Amino acid sequence: MYKNSLRNIIYPLFIAAAAAVGVLIGMHTPWNARKSAAGEQNAAFSVNNNKLLYTLSLIDRLYVDSINMDSLTEKLMPHLVEELDPHSVYIPAENYAEVNETLDGEFDGIGVVFNMATDTVIVLNVIPGGPSDKAGVKNGDRIIEIDDSLVAGRKIDQNAVVKMLRGKRGTEVKLGLQRQGIAGLVPVTVERGVIPIKSLDAAFMIAPETGYLKLSAFSKNSYEEIVKSLAQLKETGMRRLIFDLRGNSGGFLDQAILIANEFLPANKLIVYTEDKYKNQLKEYSDGRGQYVDMDLAVLIDEGSASSSEILAGALQDNDRGTVLGRRSFGKGLVQKQIPFADGSALRLTIARYYTPTGRSIQKPYSQGMDEYNLDLVNRFNHNELFSADSIHFADSLKFTTPGGKTVYGGGGIMPDVFVPLDTSDVSRYYVEVSGRNILYRYTIEYADRHRAELNAVKTVEELNALLDKDTHMLENFVAYAAAHGVKPNPVDIARSRKLMLAQLRAYIGRNTALEDVGFYANIYPVDNVVMEALRVLGEGNKKGATDGAASGSAESNQ
Repeated sequence: MYKNSLRNIIYPLFIAAAAAVGVLIGMHTPWNARKSAAGEQNAAFSVNNNKLLYTLSLIDRLYVDSINMDSLTEKLMPHLVEELDPHSVYIPAENYAEVNETLDGEFDGIGVVFNMATDTVIVLNVIPGGPSDKAGVKNGDRIIEIDDSLVAGRKIDQNAVVKMLRGKRGTEVKLGLQRQGIAGLVPVTVERGVIPIKSLDAAFMIAPETGYLKLSAFSKNSYEEIVKSLAQLKETGMRRLIFDLRGNSGGFLDQAILIANEFLPANKLIVYTEDKYKNQLKEYSDGRGQYVDMDLAVLIDEGSASSSEILAGALQDNDRGTVLGRRSFGKGLVQKQIPFADGSALRLTIARYYTPTGRSIQKPYSQGMDEYNLDLVNRFNHNELFSADSIHFADSLKFTTPGGKTVYGGGGIMPDVFVPLDTSDVSRYYVEVSGRNILYRYTIEYADRHRAELNAVKTVEELNALLDKDTHMLENFVAYAAAHGVKPNPVDIARSRKLMLAQLRAYIGRNTALEDVGFYANIYPVDNVVMEALRVLGEGNKKGATDGAASGSAESNQ
């Protein structure tokens, strides 16, 4: 916890203030004298108006029982900060690494992607060139033992397994692996190393001349990942791009600015921030972007926040491309992370950011944190996810882009093309097989049965060719579901056929070296937002993802 926090931060301030009012109350002062001295001190502090510091000092010196002031400060800090706004936060030292992991872009581990859907650690993918790859761990292996401790069939929490596999780089972990076709456990010792976390989940050609990027976060390496993948896609014939920011909750502001710069001509305002003193910091494009003329579709939804909204807003306000989907989250507050000596940190809101037309996209939080946190639920209840007509903006929140397009502030980015949440293929049968995890478990077992063929897959074309050969995949799954307690319902199966088949193929695709590319390359035909983007870009009637380079991670990455 936050050691010596009172004396490191609060207590020195109190001492400085106390110096102006005389000597503090002594241990052996008679009660009446103590009472009088306390009254004089209280009067002095009322002048300084520092009630918080004075209260902590009184507790420390006068409270009847012994109090661990470090522990008290740890409990106080989160409540103190949460009163400010929804996004200022105190990060205890014990949570610091986990909270910052995605943004840092790396962690120490063994380099596998695993799942525990069947109460067994199943290795879905071994990161090429990583510690486990070098030690001989293979896709499809079951981790039965970790450092001689049995982990299979014991209903161990997945987070506990993560802690067992991770550790400082250079340290070793012993694994007992169950491998298909091998009797007994295969012992493997893995030396932990640095594992990169890729924020770019997928990059591939979704149509003959259209690339697709799926960015899950804005980490310190996002711009580098994006530029590298764009160059690769351009070499394969990309002339148009779908940039998927759905579910991307944000991250580093500088990465959003750098990425926006790639799509904007020179001297275009990207974003500006304004602090409490009305000081503004403006960021402009520098004219060195490589994709300023490329047709562009940007996908957002209610999970797109912060840096995602900066990027989408910059492109929309500069009449650059088409934004599709649903209204974004609405986070327009800028945080600065301030570290403390003990390893904890404070993320403090220091400014608001604005899009080029002057929009503040921060949604209101004046009604309190509970109402703020219920915003997405309220959107659902008010039918916003299904109808753009349910969204109403005041005239004062209307802005106009240089091209004459009307855009709105006051709570997220409103897309140019609204695409409602699609539930038309969701039947009761689908809810059962999906909710009980039967569909996903089937794909794990399918991957086991076809491990050699799936391990040989290197491209989306090879994956699709392999899956196309299985003309009875859905029928075999229905039989599997029946054996696991879900009776067939012909009407429901017909309704959800396309959805279930796409998900089966997508999850199987994720069990190859393509990882998330294999997933997104097979799920997009049932994704109405992606299909609308293809139509807007003029690719709606063309079929075919071609080749793509795998990136990103799935399930738990260790």
